[in-house]
Amino acid sequence: MSEAVVIEAINVTPSVLWVFVAFIAFWMLRRAIQTKLGQVKNVKASGVEFSFAEHLLDEAASKVDTGQAPSAADRRSVISRLEHAVDSLAGGRILWVDDNPDWNRPLIDLFRQAKMTVDIEQSTASAMTLARSRPYDLVITDMRRDNEHPADRAGITLVHELRGYGVQAPVVIFATAFDPRLGVDPAIFAYTNTADELVHLVIDIMERVKFGAVF
Repeated sequence: MSEAVVIEAINVTPSVLWVFVAFIAFWMLRRAIQTKLGQVKNVKASGVEFSFAEHLLDEAASKVDTGQAPSAADRRSVISRLEHAVDSLAGGRILWVDDNPDWNRPLIDLFRQAKMTVDIEQSTASAMTLARSRPYDLVITDMRRDNEHPADRAGITLVHELRGYGVQAPVVIFATAFDPRLGVDPAIFAYTNTADELVHLVIDIMERVKFGAVF
C-alpha cells in the first residue's frame, strides 16, 4: 500500500468514526427521540398552540349529555383541520348563547387558542344587545334555555330575532337534541350534539367567510 493511500485513509478515518458514533448514539437513544417527537406533535401553526386540543375535545364531550367522546380518528381529523385552517379561524368572531356556558368552556378555550373572539351570553335578550353593536361571523346557540319563555325553543327565538334585526351570520345549533317541529329557519347552518363535529362546522363556516362566500 502506497504512502499516499495510507495518509488518505488516516485523513478519512475520523469522519467515518464520527458517522459511526452518531449512528450508534441515534440507535441507543431512538426511543427517547421518538418520545420527544411525539410530544412535539402539539400542533403549532402561525403561532397557535393546540397542544391541549385532544384533552379539550374529550372534556367538552364529557360535558354534553350524550357523553360520547370523539374517537382517536375523530380527534386526529379535527386537530389536522385546525392546523390547516388556523389562518381562516384567526380573527373570526363567534357569538355563543347558552344559559350554561361552563359546559362549553373547553370548546371556547379551543377556539380562543385559534385566535378567535368568543363572546358569551346566556339569553336571547343579552345576545341581541351584542349582535346589534358588533359584527359576528357565526352564532352558536343551544336550543333550550330555562331563563326564557318558551324555554324549549329559545334557540329558534334567537334565530328569528337575529333575522328580524338583519343579522345574517349563520347559526349553529349545539344541543343534545333538536326537534325540527319547533321550527326550521334557513339561517340555521347546521345542528350537532358532538364537540368534534362542532369544530368542523366552525371551520367550514370560517373557510367560507375567508373566501367571501355569502350566507
